[in-house]
Amino acid sequence: MLLRILYETLKSVFQVIVPPSPKDVKDDIILITGTGHGMGREVAVRLARLGATLVCVDINSANNEETAKIIKQEKGKAHAYRCDVTNRAAVMELAEKVKREVGDVTILVNNAGIMPCKPLLQQTEQEIRLMNDINIHGNLWMIQAFLPAMISSERGQIVAMSSMAGLMGLGNLVPYCGSKYAVRGIMDALAMELHMDPRRLDGIKLTTICPYMVDTGLCKKPRVRFQNLRSNRVVGVDEAADTIVDAIRRELTDITIPHELYYVNKFLYVPMSRAAKHIGYEFFNAGVDAHDD
Repeated sequence: MLLRILYETLKSVFQVIVPPSPKDVKDDIILITGTGHGMGREVAVRLARLGATLVCVDINSANNEETAKIIKQEKGKAHAYRCDVTNRAAVMELAEKVKREVGDVTILVNNAGIMPCKPLLQQTEQEIRLMNDINIHGNLWMIQAFLPAMISSERGQIVAMSSMAGLMGLGNLVPYCGSKYAVRGIMDALAMELHMDPRRLDGIKLTTICPYMVDTGLCKKPRVRFQNLRSNRVVGVDEAADTIVDAIRRELTDITIPHELYYVNKFLYVPMSRAAKHIGYEFFNAGVDAHDD
């Protein structure tokens, strides 16, 4: 057992240094939630350029149709569907409709999410419940809807948007941090469940994305003390989308954005005591200030 653990650990370290080759996605049907704007739209457009068939899902029909239009104008393949991911019945209906009209989804990207940003005691019950419904329950309903087809074919990929807020606590984001920790827990537990299945469903790959501060509009008041430090900067949407597409194609288990934070978290942040984390947080003074919209 110890030798096997050592082997897999060294293998994972090697893959960080020499990542696996990117796969071809031209035969994939890729469903992405939250494609009406921001990261979802940019990732969808990039994957369509690689030849994949995109299933764009958002609660905002007009914005979502615009994303599909952008893809089609570039001669890509896209289908737009309106769905409220917090509504399990609507998600199940969506899955049946997509299967009937497009085919079996081979890559699911759970991107939809919201981020209320203010002190915990100022967040309303409605804000917190809605955020958990989208960020947590939306992930679960989509997985329940689209995983069965992947199990039948014993292949596929599920991608989840967690956050660096799912790896470390940040002020003004207490409920949001909880939801993103939950996303990581869902993905870790799902990986174990698939592996424990008698069919050993390790052919279904799971990828967890942990962005820090990305200029998508969610993070309206970022605070960065050392802006020239690569691991401490606000990342542009284009760079973030390129990184996510690369992670999907290489079927990486987890990544951070910016990439340098992967090493910070693995080797520095996790082993720290809470007091030590507070000192580091105060020194770098990186985070988000409260805002109402």
